[in-house]
Amino acid sequence: MAQRGDRPERSGDGVRRVALTAAAKFTVPTPRGPAEVLLDQPPRRPRGLLVVGHGASGGVETVDLTAAREGAWDAGLAVARVTQPYRVAGRRVPPAAPALDEAWTAVVAAVRQRLGAGKASVPLVVGGRSSGARVACRTAHALGAVGVLALAFPLHPPGRPTVTRAEELDARVPTLVVNGDRDPFGVPEPDGLIRVVVRPGEGHDLRRDPAGLRAIVGDWLAEVLASRRSRRA
Repeated sequence: MAQRGDRPERSGDGVRRVALTAAAKFTVPTPRGPAEVLLDQPPRRPRGLLVVGHGASGGVETVDLTAAREGAWDAGLAVARVTQPYRVAGRRVPPAAPALDEAWTAVVAAVRQRLGAGKASVPLVVGGRSSGARVACRTAHALGAVGVLALAFPLHPPGRPTVTRAEELDARVPTLVVNGDRDPFGVPEPDGLIRVVVRPGEGHDLRRDPAGLRAIVGDWLAEVLASRRSRRA
Protein backbone atom coordinates (compact mmCIF):
# COMPACT_ATOMS: atom_id res chain seq x y z
CA MET A 1 0.00 0.00 0.00
CA ALA A 2 1.32 3.42 -0.90
CA GLN A 3 2.23 5.61 2.04
CA ARG A 4 1.51 9.32 2.27
CA GLY A 5 4.38 10.98 0.42
CA ASP A 6 4.55 8.26 -2.27
CA ARG A 7 1.92 9.73 -4.58
CA PRO A 8 2.80 12.72 -6.78
CA GLU A 9 0.02 15.23 -7.23
CA ARG A 10 -0.63 17.70 -10.03
CA SER A 11 -1.77 21.24 -9.36
CA GLY A 12 -3.75 23.30 -11.84
CA ASP A 13 -0.52 24.63 -13.35
CA GLY A 14 0.73 21.11 -14.04
CA VAL A 15 3.59 21.34 -11.53
CA ARG A 16 4.42 18.08 -9.78
CA ARG A 17 3.43 18.06 -6.11
CA VAL A 18 4.24 15.47 -3.45
CA ALA A 19 2.43 15.13 -0.13
CA LEU A 20 4.66 15.46 2.92
CA THR A 21 4.89 13.04 5.80
CA ALA A 22 5.30 14.17 9.43
CA ALA A 23 8.81 15.33 10.30
CA ALA A 24 10.99 13.59 12.88
CA LYS A 25 12.18 15.93 15.64
CA PHE A 26 15.44 15.48 17.52
CA THR A 27 18.08 17.46 19.41
CA VAL A 28 21.71 17.80 18.35
CA PRO A 29 24.38 18.83 20.88
CA THR A 30 26.73 21.52 19.55
CA PRO A 31 29.61 23.52 21.07
CA ARG A 32 27.10 26.39 21.44
CA GLY A 33 24.35 24.39 23.13
CA PRO A 34 21.60 22.06 21.87
CA ALA A 35 20.04 22.69 18.49
CA GLU A 36 16.75 21.23 17.29
CA VAL A 37 16.13 19.54 13.94
CA LEU A 38 12.94 18.69 12.07
CA LEU A 39 13.82 16.04 9.48
CA ASP A 40 11.58 15.06 6.57
CA GLN A 41 12.70 11.93 4.74
CA PRO A 42 11.19 10.67 1.50
CA PRO A 43 9.87 7.10 1.49
CA ARG A 44 12.70 6.02 -0.79
CA ARG A 45 16.42 6.77 -0.77
CA PRO A 46 16.76 10.58 -1.00
CA ARG A 47 18.35 12.10 -4.07
CA GLY A 48 19.97 14.68 -1.80
CA LEU A 49 19.77 16.46 1.53
CA LEU A 50 18.69 20.07 2.03
CA VAL A 51 19.55 21.60 5.42
CA VAL A 52 17.99 25.02 6.09
CA GLY A 53 18.15 27.56 8.91
CA HIS A 54 15.85 30.33 10.13
CA GLY A 55 16.08 34.10 10.28
CA ALA A 56 17.61 36.02 13.16
CA SER A 57 14.60 36.10 15.51
CA GLY A 58 12.28 33.66 13.73
CA GLY A 59 11.70 29.95 13.45
CA VAL A 60 11.62 27.25 10.81
CA GLU A 61 7.86 27.38 10.13
CA THR A 62 7.90 30.58 8.04
CA VAL A 63 6.06 30.65 4.72
CA ASP A 64 9.22 30.71 2.60
CA LEU A 65 11.01 27.91 4.49
CA THR A 66 7.85 25.80 4.29
CA ALA A 67 7.69 26.40 0.52
CA ALA A 68 11.37 25.48 0.21
CA ARG A 69 10.78 22.30 2.20
CA GLU A 70 7.95 21.34 -0.14
CA GLY A 71 9.97 22.17 -3.25
CA ALA A 72 12.85 20.03 -2.02
CA TRP A 73 10.43 17.20 -1.30
CA ASP A 74 9.09 17.48 -4.87
CA ALA A 75 12.69 17.09 -6.10
CA GLY A 76 13.22 13.96 -3.98
CA LEU A 77 15.43 15.43 -1.25
CA ALA A 78 15.36 14.87 2.49
CA VAL A 79 14.94 18.17 4.33
CA ALA A 80 16.34 19.15 7.73
CA ARG A 81 15.10 22.39 9.31
CA VAL A 82 17.50 23.58 11.98
CA THR A 83 16.72 25.75 15.00
CA GLN A 84 19.94 27.33 16.26
CA PRO A 85 20.90 26.91 19.96
CA TYR A 86 20.19 30.53 20.89
CA ARG A 87 16.60 30.19 19.68
CA VAL A 88 16.19 26.85 21.47
CA ALA A 89 17.28 28.70 24.62
CA GLY A 90 14.58 31.33 24.02
CA ARG A 91 16.83 34.20 22.92
CA ARG A 92 15.86 36.39 19.95
CA VAL A 93 19.19 38.10 19.33
CA PRO A 94 21.72 35.86 17.56
CA PRO A 95 25.34 35.54 18.65
CA ALA A 96 28.23 36.56 16.43
CA ALA A 97 28.74 34.84 13.09
CA PRO A 98 31.49 32.42 14.27
CA ALA A 99 29.17 30.98 16.94
CA LEU A 100 26.33 30.54 14.45
CA ASP A 101 28.63 28.89 11.93
CA GLU A 102 30.14 26.56 14.54
CA ALA A 103 26.75 25.32 15.73
CA TRP A 104 25.47 24.98 12.16
CA THR A 105 28.47 22.94 11.07
CA ALA A 106 27.98 20.53 13.97
CA VAL A 107 24.29 20.09 13.15
CA VAL A 108 24.90 19.46 9.45
CA ALA A 109 27.45 16.76 10.31
CA ALA A 110 25.03 15.12 12.74
CA VAL A 111 22.17 15.09 10.24
CA ARG A 112 24.36 13.58 7.55
CA GLN A 113 25.51 10.90 9.96
CA ARG A 114 21.91 10.14 10.92
CA LEU A 115 21.02 9.67 7.26
CA GLY A 116 24.15 7.68 6.57
CA ALA A 117 24.87 10.35 3.99
CA GLY A 118 28.59 10.52 3.31
CA LYS A 119 29.98 13.16 0.99
CA ALA A 120 30.23 10.71 -1.89
CA SER A 121 26.71 9.30 -1.56
CA VAL A 122 23.95 11.83 -0.86
CA PRO A 123 24.65 15.37 -2.15
CA LEU A 124 24.28 18.18 0.37
CA VAL A 125 22.55 21.51 -0.26
CA VAL A 126 22.57 24.09 2.53
CA GLY A 127 20.32 27.08 2.85
CA GLY A 128 18.08 29.26 4.92
CA ARG A 129 16.31 32.58 5.08
CA SER A 130 17.89 35.93 5.99
CA SER A 131 20.42 35.27 8.78
CA GLY A 132 20.17 31.54 8.05
CA ALA A 133 21.00 32.20 4.41
CA ARG A 134 24.13 34.07 5.48
CA VAL A 135 25.23 31.13 7.65
CA ALA A 136 24.69 28.71 4.79
CA CYS A 137 26.64 30.88 2.35
CA ARG A 138 29.59 31.26 4.73
CA THR A 139 29.89 27.53 5.41
CA ALA A 140 28.87 25.90 2.11
CA HIS A 141 32.31 25.42 0.59
CA ALA A 142 33.86 24.01 3.77
CA LEU A 143 30.95 21.58 4.17
CA GLY A 144 31.31 20.31 0.61
CA ALA A 145 27.83 21.46 -0.37
CA VAL A 146 26.82 21.13 -4.02
CA GLY A 147 24.49 24.12 -3.74
CA VAL A 148 23.18 26.95 -1.56
CA LEU A 149 19.58 28.13 -1.27
CA ALA A 150 19.53 31.72 -0.01
CA LEU A 151 16.05 33.08 0.68
CA ALA A 152 15.74 36.80 1.46
CA PHE A 153 19.51 37.23 1.62
CA PRO A 154 20.03 40.47 3.59
CA LEU A 155 22.53 42.28 1.40
CA HIS A 156 22.74 45.27 3.75
CA PRO A 157 20.94 46.67 6.81
CA PRO A 158 17.83 48.70 5.87
CA GLY A 159 18.79 52.18 4.74
CA ARG A 160 22.54 51.41 4.79
CA PRO A 161 23.41 50.13 1.30
CA THR A 162 27.13 50.81 1.75
CA VAL A 163 27.35 48.19 4.52
CA THR A 164 27.34 45.25 2.13
CA ARG A 165 27.46 41.53 2.91
CA ALA A 166 28.01 40.54 -0.71
CA GLU A 167 31.34 38.92 0.20
CA GLU A 168 29.48 36.19 2.08
CA LEU A 169 28.01 34.89 -1.19
CA ASP A 170 30.42 32.30 -2.57
CA ALA A 171 30.55 32.34 -6.36
CA ARG A 172 32.34 28.96 -6.35
CA VAL A 173 29.19 27.14 -5.22
CA PRO A 174 25.96 27.02 -7.28
CA THR A 175 23.65 29.36 -5.39
CA LEU A 176 20.02 30.35 -5.80
CA VAL A 177 19.17 33.70 -4.22
CA VAL A 178 15.45 34.52 -4.02
CA ASN A 179 14.62 38.05 -2.86
CA GLY A 180 11.61 40.32 -3.14
CA ASP A 181 11.83 43.53 -5.12
CA ARG A 182 10.48 45.38 -2.07
CA ASP A 183 13.00 43.93 0.38
CA PRO A 184 14.48 46.80 2.47
CA PHE A 185 17.61 44.67 2.97
CA GLY A 186 18.44 44.95 -0.73
CA VAL A 187 18.95 42.44 -3.52
CA PRO A 188 22.32 40.87 -4.47
CA GLU A 189 23.63 40.82 -8.02
CA PRO A 190 24.29 37.62 -9.99
CA ASP A 191 27.94 36.61 -9.97
CA GLY A 192 29.59 33.46 -11.25
CA LEU A 193 27.50 30.52 -10.10
CA ILE A 194 25.15 32.80 -8.12
CA ARG A 195 21.70 33.00 -9.68
CA VAL A 196 19.33 35.72 -8.43
CA VAL A 197 15.55 35.51 -8.77
CA VAL A 198 13.67 38.70 -7.87
CA ARG A 199 10.03 38.18 -6.89
CA PRO A 200 7.77 41.12 -7.80
CA GLY A 201 5.68 42.57 -5.00
CA GLU A 202 7.49 40.58 -2.29
CA GLY A 203 9.12 41.97 0.82
CA HIS A 204 11.65 40.39 3.15
CA ASP A 205 9.22 37.70 4.31
CA LEU A 206 8.62 36.18 0.84
CA ARG A 207 5.11 35.16 1.84
CA ARG A 208 2.86 36.30 -1.03
CA ASP A 209 3.31 33.36 -3.43
CA PRO A 210 4.40 30.15 -1.66
CA ALA A 211 3.31 27.94 -4.58
CA GLY A 212 5.49 29.91 -6.97
CA LEU A 213 8.44 29.76 -4.56
CA ARG A 214 7.94 26.02 -4.12
CA ALA A 215 8.17 25.52 -7.88
CA ILE A 216 11.27 27.73 -8.21
CA VAL A 217 13.10 25.87 -5.44
CA GLY A 218 12.07 22.42 -6.66
CA ASP A 219 13.13 23.13 -10.24
CA TRP A 220 16.48 24.59 -9.18
CA LEU A 221 17.29 21.69 -6.87
CA ALA A 222 16.46 19.19 -9.62
CA GLU A 223 18.74 21.13 -11.96
CA VAL A 224 21.61 21.18 -9.46
CA LEU A 225 21.38 17.44 -8.86
CA ALA A 226 21.11 16.66 -12.58
CA SER A 227 24.15 18.82 -13.30
CA ARG A 228 26.11 17.02 -10.60
CA ARG A 229 25.20 13.63 -12.04
CA SER A 230 26.23 14.65 -15.54
CA ARG A 231 29.62 15.86 -14.29
CA ARG A 232 30.19 12.56 -12.50
CA ALA A 233 29.13 10.42 -15.49
